[in-house]
Amino acid sequence: MHHHTLILKSPLSSPFPYNASATPQPSFQNPRHHLILSVPAPLRPPRISSSAFSCRGGIQLSAPDHGASAPPSSPNPWKLRSVGAKNIDVATLGNLCVDIVLNVPNLPPRDPQSRLAYMEELSKSPPDKRHWEAGGNCNMVIAAARLGLRCAAIGHVGNEVYGNFLLDVLRDEGIDMVGMSEDEDDVVDRSGASYQTLLCWVLVDPFQRHGFCSRADFSKEPAFSWMPGLSGKVKMAIQQSKILFCNGYGFDDLPPGVIVSALDYAVEVGTSVFFDPGPRGKSLSNGTSEEQEALNHFLKMSDVLLLTSDEAESLTGIGNPILAGQKLLRDGVRTKWVIVKMGSRGSILITMSTISCAPAFKVDVVDTVGCGDSFVAAVAFGFIHAMPLVNTLAIANAVGAATAMGCGAGRNVATLEKVIELMRASDIHEDEEFWSELLGKNLNAEEISCLSKMVVNGRNSQLNHVSLQMVVSELLPKLEAREPKGKVIA
Repeated sequence: MHHHTLILKSPLSSPFPYNASATPQPSFQNPRHHLILSVPAPLRPPRISSSAFSCRGGIQLSAPDHGASAPPSSPNPWKLRSVGAKNIDVATLGNLCVDIVLNVPNLPPRDPQSRLAYMEELSKSPPDKRHWEAGGNCNMVIAAARLGLRCAAIGHVGNEVYGNFLLDVLRDEGIDMVGMSEDEDDVVDRSGASYQTLLCWVLVDPFQRHGFCSRADFSKEPAFSWMPGLSGKVKMAIQQSKILFCNGYGFDDLPPGVIVSALDYAVEVGTSVFFDPGPRGKSLSNGTSEEQEALNHFLKMSDVLLLTSDEAESLTGIGNPILAGQKLLRDGVRTKWVIVKMGSRGSILITMSTISCAPAFKVDVVDTVGCGDSFVAAVAFGFIHAMPLVNTLAIANAVGAATAMGCGAGRNVATLEKVIELMRASDIHEDEEFWSELLGKNLNAEEISCLSKMVVNGRNSQLNHVSLQMVVSELLPKLEAREPKGKVIA
């Protein structure tokens, strides 16, 4: 875990200790989730039969057919390859936590022991639920569900108020929870901190500086190091998912061996793997031998890699984001797409033969927390629906931008209504000088496509200009068909 202090404007006004009568406020997420840049008792799932079971929320999971084999390669590089019936669009692995945002008179001390004592004092009694927010992979899976994808969160939550809160949020968003325990229940009923829901304390002092505390900060082992491997439930969920999403922060709560097992099983059963190393990619590359091996395995065996330009440079040593992406593709075994997030400039999608670029949408940025997670959700949407590559980048940029217009992540990520609004406005930030310089280099690609609002479709040597108006006209019907009728999306 990383400790940071940031100068940010906080919406919270209640002093520490928390004020239970304060007006509900949006929350900030731990910056470990930056990529650009309330509780009823949990439901008990039905008893598992020999052939099928239902995970929380109602997805029916059938026993995998290991006799099936993957179909031959599709002529379309973005065409989904799958085995058997897959009734879950996206499943996330691990990194489920609750963020708690509080105003405090002083930020946590830097000394580890004093910092731990500070966090333990905070943990003695749960703050008011208005200060709680779903964090970690909840950002991605909520954004995906709001796009109409059928989603499941694979991970561990404890049998306490925070775990129940997280399950409640996921259920309210229509997301199914698949616990990682071998027990019959999705929620592990065991005592001890190592079995409790992972919390991240997001603390704001009177000078609007932020500090962060989590129990994962104080251990060299993952938070759930007791987890021996993949349960039968988890394997079924992976087998019946079209995409399994993993990120670098999953290593904070799950052992590397468990995460690698999930990757290998996904490959075995024809589930596409998305991997976003995030800022943890650098520490994993310099970590234990097991962490380094796990990171390299993910970089080679994932179908889709998603990185910021800084992360791509850190992992490859190449400053040019396109050349870095091409190296990751060459070094990969199963890699089909490398997507580089360029922040306010937009994004790039690189395959073995093509380069696709899309400038970012113009918005009034309030908070970039959760933008990268939302972006990934929309990439999954485009991947599943076999959209043209530029269209996939366009919708991903729009969903990321829609999240930036709000405050905080979790339940504050992009709504479908806001994404449609941005699409209709069709206002992108075209930095011709930047893109011309980047694309003007001697790039090894059969075709280069770039989204533009200034031109109609047309070619200029390798460069194919793709009309934003045409892309929007193709995307809007797909999004509007998923918009709830007669329901106001807040």
